[in-house]
Amino acid sequence: MIASKKKIQTTFNTLQDELQTGLKLYWDTATQILDTSSIKVLDAADYYSMDKNFFSSMFLYSYFRAGIPESRRIFYAAVNQCLRGMVTGCDNILDDEYKMTLATDLPLKASKFRSIVDIMVSDRVLFSILQQQFFLNNLSYDQVLAASNESLRTLAKSGAQEASEEHGAGEILKPEYILSNIHSLKTGFLFQSPWALPDILENLNTTDQDIADQGAIQSSPVLKEALFNIGMGCQVFDDMIDLSLDLKMDRHNYVASLIQYGDTANETLLFELLLKDRNKIVVSEDLLFQFPSARKTAALKALDLLRTGAKDLFALDHQFMVETSILMVAKRIGADRFLTDIEI
Repeated sequence: MIASKKKIQTTFNTLQDELQTGLKLYWDTATQILDTSSIKVLDAADYYSMDKNFFSSMFLYSYFRAGIPESRRIFYAAVNQCLRGMVTGCDNILDDEYKMTLATDLPLKASKFRSIVDIMVSDRVLFSILQQQFFLNNLSYDQVLAASNESLRTLAKSGAQEASEEHGAGEILKPEYILSNIHSLKTGFLFQSPWALPDILENLNTTDQDIADQGAIQSSPVLKEALFNIGMGCQVFDDMIDLSLDLKMDRHNYVASLIQYGDTANETLLFELLLKDRNKIVVSEDLLFQFPSARKTAALKALDLLRTGAKDLFALDHQFMVETSILMVAKRIGADRFLTDIEI
């Protein structure tokens, strides 16, 4: 039986409230930690918005589908914000940019130090909320220690891949190799990291009957595979946007590989001319429009990965969210400008 619209709306409203509670736990804890320092945490008006937290919402939804209780979902939402702060902070330093996870009164131009603060504070917030769960008798000492260690291990694979490209990729690998051996580590497994702690802290005994039911329950391996595919789709979109930057910095890029190993002669020739002097490449998202064949192939691959992942993530009653999610992801990443002539 298909759930009523009211029930569906109630479910998503509840999850939105849970996400906000988890984010508030992170924000309030960070504020307390920095309270007596010279750094002040500021109010961020759009901190809780869906646009800023769409991927966090997906992770939270996966816990709902696995049947994890509400109180634990809120806890994991806060944990995920800690992981997000660490990952974003590291990416900021590596890419010489600043995407905010924690609003402070530090100078806006101090991007590197702001990123370092985000990393350090997020790590301490994680310790604090794990400690809180221990004092509430929700976690044992051994579980706290295991969770703390696993939170680092789950980010290590992605970090190791980033490290391998820090001084240049050195060569352009074939498209499928990039997806299966580079992007799977860089982003696919990173999108599974929100399950690192639930995997060791939860006792999820999902049965075939649970999965056959049209309710929320689904097995965690299926959900993690869904998140993996969503992450991979996002990375392909990222490669479309970062084509010029990745070429200039000699980083692995799926779109560049499609051009290099593609059968469109004029695109391959233009590509070879660009590679003769990477220093002269102008960083611009518009570069991709000069390679229409590769753009279309990459866009279709990203859409296929996202659709596959979203269909497995959302319950039968919530399949209307599949196409909505794809559009929101494309807009959130900024890849929607490359899809105007492609049917989604």
